Amino acid sequence: MVSFSTADLIIIILFFASVISIGFIFGRSSKDDAEDYLLSGRKVGLLIFILTNVATWYGGILGVGEFVYRYGVVSWFTQGFPYYIFAFLFAIFFAKKIREASLFTIPDKLSLVYGEKVGLTSAVLVFALVSPAPYLLMTGSLISLIFGTNILVGLILGLILSAVYLFKGGFRSDIYTDVIQFFVMFIGFIIIIIFSYTSLGDFAFLQANLPKEHLNLTGNASPTFILVWFLIALWTFADPGFHQRCYAAKSGSTAVKGIIISIFLWFLFDSLTTLTGLYARAYLPNISNPTLSYPLLAEAILPSGIKGIFYAALFATIMSTLNSFLFLSATTISRDFLFKLCKKSDEKKLKTFAIYGLMLSGVMSVLLAYFIPSVIEIWYTIGSICIPGIILPVVSSYYIKLKIDDKLVLSEMMISVLAGLIWFFVRDDFTNSFLAEIEPMLVGLTFSIITHATGLLPKFITLKK
Repeated sequence: MVSFSTADLIIIILFFASVISIGFIFGRSSKDDAEDYLLSGRKVGLLIFILTNVATWYGGILGVGEFVYRYGVVSWFTQGFPYYIFAFLFAIFFAKKIREASLFTIPDKLSLVYGEKVGLTSAVLVFALVSPAPYLLMTGSLISLIFGTNILVGLILGLILSAVYLFKGGFRSDIYTDVIQFFVMFIGFIIIIIFSYTSLGDFAFLQANLPKEHLNLTGNASPTFILVWFLIALWTFADPGFHQRCYAAKSGSTAVKGIIISIFLWFLFDSLTTLTGLYARAYLPNISNPTLSYPLLAEAILPSGIKGIFYAALFATIMSTLNSFLFLSATTISRDFLFKLCKKSDEKKLKTFAIYGLMLSGVMSVLLAYFIPSVIEIWYTIGSICIPGIILPVVSSYYIKLKIDDKLVLSEMMISVLAGLIWFFVRDDFTNSFLAEIEPMLVGLTFSIITHATGLLPKFITLKK
């Protein structure tokens, strides 16, 4: 059970007020043209690029706490380390190319290279992958926990707090609210580490009170489990948020440097969140719901007022992703559905379409989070099924030697998604077999690679001749 003093509540409310104020203040300069509203005029500088890029990477912070509590350091090895590798590769091989393309979305690029059918299919996959519902559920749950509201009220308040300024300011409001949230999330987790160290002890305390496997890099995880998480990190190449920020960067070099510097800051924040989770497991070994490991540790060791700062950090970590995914979802609806389906539209209508997209995405997220409270698990499932269908098409769209026939790439997208989906439903029939350990993502990627390789074979034969 958690309790909050008046000082805690005031700090949390001041955090919300600051985010909304900054969103409106910086959003006032937003213009009606598409590039300004959707991408802040493609003038995002290095510092802002880094701060927003880092802040939007951690929306599932309560899930991180649960993972560390259950499994230990392997959480960093599976959900931190592989992303550093693929983010670095993305920076070197894709960031500059994406900025030079000067488009708006991933489906824009795929439409240009592979045609409208592929673009529209990819838009459906992107829309599924950038659903804000999991982050809204976490925000709404924390609001309900702190202020004693029912979950529906919490979800609606969470949506308002994360979206109200986006209607006017668009992407500019999104990135500048991320800036304040970047600092709050770091400050909050630095504070809880300091209090954990001073009140509980140093590394010797962790060694004495943690299961041995919690301090083992791979824990007791199977090679298949680790491999799947590394493959999931391939998502980095087709991450709509990465692409959006590269499109918005002042230059290609800004995008490259920004991502590489972000990796160091991700490592720092991952270190803070992993240590916090380890302290929670060591000090509170019998938590029935590990998802609440961070809040319960804060309840146990943080004094009044300071606890409010840490909860503001939790909100900042989640909401910086929530507002970005709301805007990504709205951009997908605007640019990749409404704009392309309305044949007589011009880019002047993109802002209007994006506002419609924000409203639609917001309502859908509230409904999904309310009626399917296990939506976070569904999010991981959707990711493992949809990601294989989009990775190779995106990569090949920027490296023309890897391009295959338009119809074949459409088949690749559909077959890989369908194969992963079918395996998701049938693999339980193999409970006593090693086949049960094969994740849907592995099945989808296998079909995707085979199909794409088939398309590349004629090129390879031609080169050999």
